Amino acid sequence: MDFDALLLSRVQFAFTIAFHIIFPSFTIGLASFLAVLEGLWLVTRKEAFKTLYLFWVKIFAISFGMGVVSGVVMSYQLGTNWSVYSAVVSPVIGPLFAFEVLTAFFLEASFLGVMLFGWRKVGPGLHFAATSLVAFGTIVSAFWIIAANSWMQHPQGFERLADGSLRATDYWQVVFTDTFPERLAHMLLAAFLTTSLVVGAASAWRLLKRKEETESRIALRMAIGMFAVVAPLQLVVGDLSGKEVLEVQPAKLAAIEAFWETRAEQAFHIAAWPDRAAEKNHWEISIPKVGSWIVAGRADAEIKGLKSFAPEDRPPVAVVFWAFRVMVGLGMAMIALGLWGAWLIWRGGGPEKHPLFLRACILMGPSGFVAVISGWIVAEVGRQPWVVTGVLRTKDAVSPVTSGEVSLSLVAFMVIYAIVFSAGALYILRLMAEGPQPTPADDTEPPLKPRPPGYALGASPAEPEVRP
Repeated sequence: MDFDALLLSRVQFAFTIAFHIIFPSFTIGLASFLAVLEGLWLVTRKEAFKTLYLFWVKIFAISFGMGVVSGVVMSYQLGTNWSVYSAVVSPVIGPLFAFEVLTAFFLEASFLGVMLFGWRKVGPGLHFAATSLVAFGTIVSAFWIIAANSWMQHPQGFERLADGSLRATDYWQVVFTDTFPERLAHMLLAAFLTTSLVVGAASAWRLLKRKEETESRIALRMAIGMFAVVAPLQLVVGDLSGKEVLEVQPAKLAAIEAFWETRAEQAFHIAAWPDRAAEKNHWEISIPKVGSWIVAGRADAEIKGLKSFAPEDRPPVAVVFWAFRVMVGLGMAMIALGLWGAWLIWRGGGPEKHPLFLRACILMGPSGFVAVISGWIVAEVGRQPWVVTGVLRTKDAVSPVTSGEVSLSLVAFMVIYAIVFSAGALYILRLMAEGPQPTPADDTEPPLKPRPPGYALGASPAEPEVRP
């Protein structure tokens, strides 16, 4: 393997995006969870919901901040390591990133301060509106980012100019590509799953120590309800997304399933060892005919194999094949955990009374992050050798930099990320271990107490309003 500037730039981008995607995939779901908690508190006035909100909002603030910092690094890398890509593609998807900042980031930043520091400075209705707008902003942010990435996966609505750059001809097609709806739904469901698994793990950890902790019991049941519903739904959406990949990125689909020959009645490879150089799988654990049925919906469907594509147009097979199976395997484990938890609740005994289930929740806590990273590996490595499918090759998109320059920045990123993000992650884990703490007695009233009659707005409580 030649560690030239191209490969090192790809490694650096993969390293930084793997760190970055952890935080949006958590904060998107956590923001919505906070909105639900505050809404339930407003409706029921049960202090447990408020206690949970005040606990998880601290974790949200730290995660959101680390997500912003790591996201800034991503945008700078497009100019430092991928300047050719930026020059060619920015006239088309540059506005999408700008819209993400104008519509999502500004919305989140504007109301985040109210959400974090306005609990006793604004009314409960306005504070709930701020929380809801922040949650909505995270979803809008995902909308624009997935739109840009979906265009790179399946570019539409553009033309190539004489200088080689691209120009949008139909922004409706640029934003709403054929793969966009399924990919957006897949990402949002993944974020909700990731959050529910973390909430479930943190609550299970507390319940192993204090089984009667009301807040953790409520949070665990809410988490079980979320991944019991969302995990099976994610399986359906993932299947729809896979069928879309068959139509628009057949080489990626062939790599995902390690299909080498074009034939009908393809087998489904549960496990295999693909060899790109030998153009075959050295060993396979397969189910005959099921591959075509899963991919195309019928067993007699003919599916293209990798040999139908030129060697230079094939993605790295082993990486994509195994990343997909890690993602799907964890998804099946999430479905099983959700059904288990739902069954325990239905029985009436309560999941907090079953230590084995609580330990399973703790074990599955990080699985959402692993599944999200695996999914992005499938999406991005499976697109290779194209940075924009069929339009711009990755090797032609890199900046004119040397391998030494990229090596220096890569090492610097690894050291800084190891220090900063490890400290942040450890602090979050420490907060989770401490668990939700009941609010002090003087903080249980609504944020603004009504003023007594006869006092002027803004006047000191000791100075009555002067009336003629």
